[in-house]
Amino acid sequence: MNPVVHFEMPSNDAQRMNHFYTNVFGWKTTALGEQMGNYVLATTTETDENGMIKKPGAINGGFYPRPQGGENLHPSLVIGVADLQACMKEITENGGTLIGEPMEIPGYGTTISFYDTEGNRLSVIQPVMP
Repeated sequence: MNPVVHFEMPSNDAQRMNHFYTNVFGWKTTALGEQMGNYVLATTTETDENGMIKKPGAINGGFYPRPQGGENLHPSLVIGVADLQACMKEITENGGTLIGEPMEIPGYGTTISFYDTEGNRLSVIQPVMP
């Protein structure tokens, strides 16, 4: 099986989002800056020195700036796969629709988003293995 390894949620205001999730749930956030599209990593569980989750079944995630016209965007899941190209082929052969082109996230892996057959937006990532 390919596990859920990450979540993503849109954010209208990174500072407000950080305040909410830090104070309500105790999450830690790390802003990656403009060079990474103002993405904010959300640490919800402890990781080791390689950034790997210590507690099986737990996941971390992130927030991305909600784009103009993105009022209908909702939280999304990221599924870890061993072979991104093979998975992309399976997605399209089984009725899913790829969104854009694969994108490398330095130090993390290569990812692409897609719509499943029910219209849900998800992503898959082929993680960099330490």
